[in-house]
Amino acid sequence: MTITIPLRDSRFSLDISGVAGFFGGDVAVSAMATVHIYQGRKWLGWYNSPGSYEIAKRYGQLGRSRFWDGLYPGINVDPAVLFELDGMQGPKYRGVHSGTIMSKTGHLAHLFLQECKDIPRDKVWPVQGPRISIPIAATVVMLHHRPKPEEHPRLFRDSTSALASIPIVASLATCVACLVYQDWYCFSMILLGMFTSGVSCFVIGTGRFTFTHPRHADGAPKGDGVLIAEDQVIVLKGREGAVTPITRGRFSLKFGSEPEYHNIGICSMFLTAQFLAQLLLVPQGELFGQIMFLCSLAVSWGYNSYLSSLDRESFQRRILMDQVLDSPRLRKYEFGTRTAMVVFVLLALSPAQPETLRKTLDDLLPNETPVWNIWKRDVIEKVCGCRDTTEGHGNETIPLFDYVTDHGLSVEELKLLHALYQDADAAFAHHRREGFLDSVKS
Repeated sequence: MTITIPLRDSRFSLDISGVAGFFGGDVAVSAMATVHIYQGRKWLGWYNSPGSYEIAKRYGQLGRSRFWDGLYPGINVDPAVLFELDGMQGPKYRGVHSGTIMSKTGHLAHLFLQECKDIPRDKVWPVQGPRISIPIAATVVMLHHRPKPEEHPRLFRDSTSALASIPIVASLATCVACLVYQDWYCFSMILLGMFTSGVSCFVIGTGRFTFTHPRHADGAPKGDGVLIAEDQVIVLKGREGAVTPITRGRFSLKFGSEPEYHNIGICSMFLTAQFLAQLLLVPQGELFGQIMFLCSLAVSWGYNSYLSSLDRESFQRRILMDQVLDSPRLRKYEFGTRTAMVVFVLLALSPAQPETLRKTLDDLLPNETPVWNIWKRDVIEKVCGCRDTTEGHGNETIPLFDYVTDHGLSVEELKLLHALYQDADAAFAHHRREGFLDSVKS
């Protein structure tokens, strides 16, 4: 009995060979980034994935030799940047004791900033003050763990393994269907797509997820400093070896073939060959086989889209906070004004040299009018003098700042100065009531 292939007499033909090489390439590359987050994910790429040409072009730019640069021209990128493990810019950093100034920090500082921003509202400590202009937050972080200069964080268990069986089974089923009806062109193209995708996933997955940060010099001062963002300030407290993982640390991928990455270049050649073969041979197949080929791509694209939709940044943040930094203590405060927040930050950083505190103050509040200069001078004097608001009789509180002297200012300028003094008084009062460092450590 002869098996007749469905739709054999149809004159309609699907010209999908060219689309298959381009469609879904960005999604496939994004999905590949999960290989370095989940354990065992590198073994689950055996399905006919779309976008072979786009994937080959992106992978080919990882190769660093004249041959690969000629075959895949463009700017060579780092694997960690390609798979979004590096490349984001963090906020400005100033070290109070070390004098370190970084106008822009790296990817891990960006992750840490996002972690502080996402602290739930019910865990934010509101600070009562005399006025509210634009509320702003400050997070105080006690860093107790000093990681090694190079570590290899544990990967997460793969919760998507069961879903990976869907595109694998779909590719196998469509491949077998083409085999049964003897559509050798589409059968071979689906099988080739499964092979190249599986090999590429495995080779990319051989990169070892690595955390590195510079080794600090012996005798280095304390690493206390501030990360300064537009809408938030983060106070980092700890030894230099505990702070540099945030300010100078990075995630990377270590391949045995670096720095040339020949194995990734060979995978790119396989993917390019797959694209050319599909371009030539899929149109030669029967309509039924072309439909089977298209179905395998559609299911694979759906799975890749799901993987690319996963919040990989949140996984990186969990690795940073739980493994690299060993769950540091964080406490987030919300202030009614930026001036109150800045005074509280200075108190958190003290004791320190007046010059460094003044530079930090100028970074946080760059205002240079006579009123602001008087206020800054008085604030630095009080912070460095380790003085605090003192309670009078009953519930009466004696102000810390001088509200009597006019400093040669106009009436309107004095009103502003007194308002700024009140903000600073509120920050000092909250600092004293909280017991500050003891409360953070607990």
